[in-house]
Amino acid sequence: MNGCPALHIRLSIDYPGRPRVLDDAMLDVCPGEIVGLVGESGSGKSSLALALLRLLDLKGGRVSGSIWLNGRDLMRSGEREMRRIRGKEIAFVPQSPSSYLNPALRLGDQMAEAWRAHQNGSRADVEREVRRAIGQVGLPTERAFLRRYPGEVSVGQAQRVLIAMAVLHHPGLLIADEPTSSLDLISQADVLRLLSRLSRELGMGILYISHDLPSIAGFCDRVAILHEGRIVEFAETDAVFEAPEHPYTQALIGALPARMMTGDMRGHVFQRTHSATRTGSGPSGPPRGRSATSPSWSIER
Repeated sequence: MNGCPALHIRLSIDYPGRPRVLDDAMLDVCPGEIVGLVGESGSGKSSLALALLRLLDLKGGRVSGSIWLNGRDLMRSGEREMRRIRGKEIAFVPQSPSSYLNPALRLGDQMAEAWRAHQNGSRADVEREVRRAIGQVGLPTERAFLRRYPGEVSVGQAQRVLIAMAVLHHPGLLIADEPTSSLDLISQADVLRLLSRLSRELGMGILYISHDLPSIAGFCDRVAILHEGRIVEFAETDAVFEAPEHPYTQALIGALPARMMTGDMRGHVFQRTHSATRTGSGPSGPPRGRSATSPSWSIER
């Protein structure tokens, strides 16, 4: 990868009565790179996401360590500064769109609120930017669609609206916390292709949090394995899936059906290919340590 990481963290997280939910966890994400974070339920994945947004205190958690975003330690930032950063420099896509979209507000109004949170402009400016973002994620830009309420669109469309909100201000980092868990298999693949394209086009780093190993294998440049509060392995995706080093990682990979390890990877959704050169404003060529000709599991792009 070229240049310094967009994100570099070294974090520990404690809850009352639950010390060291995360214990000195370290990882980084470069511009235009997709890094997967894998861990079982309760391993601290979502706590890490909230910690990056400096919102974990709302859940009663305590964070120590450092969160370097574009050369600035967010642990030293006050709440006023974090309000300027959230949604503009670092964005978030959650698991369930129904939990984050206001059912009483039209989609276009919610998009407009997200834009005005960090920009000033006329009504025409707002409408233009909202339609640009909605079109960027493959949704209809007509007024009729933007006047719909969240309950009047499919779950897959609602998730795309959240992604449009997240990339509205072209953030350098996107945190995607199980963004496909509520979707059917085809919609999952569509959303992952969309995120991959946006990462390339915007040069945006993505931290993709999931327990779904096949999607991690097909989508991410590097992968971090979280176990018992610690990052036990962090390497190129090919290296982790082809030669896992930590016993926990070995157990995870060993639990995959044999057909996935021979390249089927969910048949019509994933395919075993050679590493493709990434284009756009993000990094080009194979990620650090990965051979340009080594085989990898990748989602069709």
